[in-house]
Amino acid sequence: MYEVELKVPADHATVRERLAELGAEPVNEVTQVDTYYDAPHREFAETDEALRVRRESPTDSDSFAELTYKGPLVEAESKTRREVETEVEDGAAADDILASLGFDPAATVRKDRERFALDGYTVTLDAVDGLGEFVEVETEVEGEASVESAREKAFGVLRDLGLDPDDQIRTSYLGLLLEGDE
Repeated sequence: MYEVELKVPADHATVRERLAELGAEPVNEVTQVDTYYDAPHREFAETDEALRVRRESPTDSDSFAELTYKGPLVEAESKTRREVETEVEDGAAADDILASLGFDPAATVRKDRERFALDGYTVTLDAVDGLGEFVEVETEVEGEASVESAREKAFGVLRDLGLDPDDQIRTSYLGLLLEGDE
């Protein structure tokens, strides 16, 4: 599975108005706390990979946790990468397993997310602690052959929202936070 994602900094109030005008369907609101890990056998910052445990607290349902591996970016035009994700029953136990195997917590990213469905894409308004407001447009595709078409359609969604695809940021929130610490 490949996640095709575009991310731009944007004022949420303006984008919410445009989402309403376009008839976007609200999906949910959540708080996510992502703990990222360093591997004992390779440097994820160098390989452009990520391993995280995400704790998600939706406003309308029970909290849950996910374990996610994100592969290196597969193209220069977007944040598209292979992603393997599974829900875990106990986030603390997942943390303990990773620590027992030598994976060290590297950083934590906290964000409040408001999700909308629009034209087959998920549009997410992210308020990220320490970074500000962003909009992500994303979808998942089965194979690498579908990435370009999905990306071009995502560019169109950004334009429909009054946002410029040239403002895209390919760095993860984790990367942006770590850059700010330097």
